[in-house]
This record gives sequence, structure tokens and C-alpha cells, in this order.
Amino acid sequence: MQTKIEKIDSSSALAIKIIESQHEEDLEFLSFREKLSYANISHPEKRKEWATARMAIKDALEALYIPYPGFFKDEHGKSQTMGGSGYVSLSHTEGLAGAIFHRELPVGIDMDLIREKILRIGFRFLDSSELDFLEKDPLHYTLAWSAKESIFKCQGRRGVSFRENILLEPFSIDSNIIKAKIRGTDFADHHYQVHARVLNDVVLTYTIW
Repeated sequence: MQTKIEKIDSSSALAIKIIESQHEEDLEFLSFREKLSYANISHPEKRKEWATARMAIKDALEALYIPYPGFFKDEHGKSQTMGGSGYVSLSHTEGLAGAIFHRELPVGIDMDLIREKILRIGFRFLDSSELDFLEKDPLHYTLAWSAKESIFKCQGRRGVSFRENILLEPFSIDSNIIKAKIRGTDFADHHYQVHARVLNDVVLTYTIW
């Protein structure tokens, strides 16, 4: 899989790309501000991740026939369009980068490698009710973590606790929809539907407000 582009509906699309080095000419579409940001990344792997994620969002935008507007991070660390129209979320994990765009609604996307060690840290991000229904399986725990990460990115504000504020409804290890809600914040009782997929050893989740 070099690139996977999926048009979700007429207003949204996502793209997943293998992380690789990009030629300078492949990045000419970046805004001046983004080119400065890219030039200031010294670590080779981080440069590849950053550039591949921008290529992914460009692919998603092309699926919707939208010109690339350029992106920046706001005070909460959430990516915003320079044109002030539409919503974006980016993610990367070992070997893959992904991006999602929606014309009108906030979005969140996350990608995580499935690892055994997540079982040891579940108590840090899971409510006791979630620990009760999750199987002691790295995939199930990674799905839970990734779903919460997508919701966190979608709501776009710092200070939201995965364990205290994001509550998942019971779901099975092969579920492709995970339901959840935000509680105890300005977005209390807002309900989310998180779409989940497993790509070999990587979990992909995304949600649209």
C-alpha cells in the first residue's frame, strides 16, 4: 500500500501513506509558513513523518477537489486551515502517516502500532468500567486508546483526560464502530462514533463531530 485514499462522503475524505523521504519538488505545494516549519525540523525521521502527513492531507483534499490551503497549529496544538475553512486532523505511527479532512465538521484521526506493553499502562487511560469489558489483549486496548485519541483530537482542547473525561461504551475486539462520550468538560455528554480498522499491526481510528 503506497497510498490509500478514501472519500468518506461528499464533504470528507481520508488518506494513508507509507512514510518515506520526499523530494523538495514534491513539497512545492506547501505554504511559505509550512516550508519554514519543515526547514526547522532537524531529525531525519521527523522530517519524513511531517512531510508524508502533509502529502496525505493533500491527497485527501484532491479527492474532494479542494485546493491545498496550508495548515498551522493553534494554541491547543490542533491543526487548522490557513484559509479558515474546513477541519483537518493528522496522525502517524511507525511506517505510516494519515490525514482526514471535512468541509464543515471537526474531525480526529489516530494511528497506533499494536504493542504488548499497552496492557501494563491501561490503568492510566481507562476508566474502571472500561477495564471491566476489555479483553486482556493488546489489540483491544490499542483500539480503546486510539478511539480516545481520535476523540481528543476532534474536540481540540487541552486539559481533557483520557481516563476521567472520555468514556467508551462496551465494544468487542472486532467492532468497526466504537461509541463514546465526553463527560465533565464544556463538551459534557457530547456523543461520538469512532470508526475503527486494523491494518496489519496498526490500528486506525477516526471520528467526525
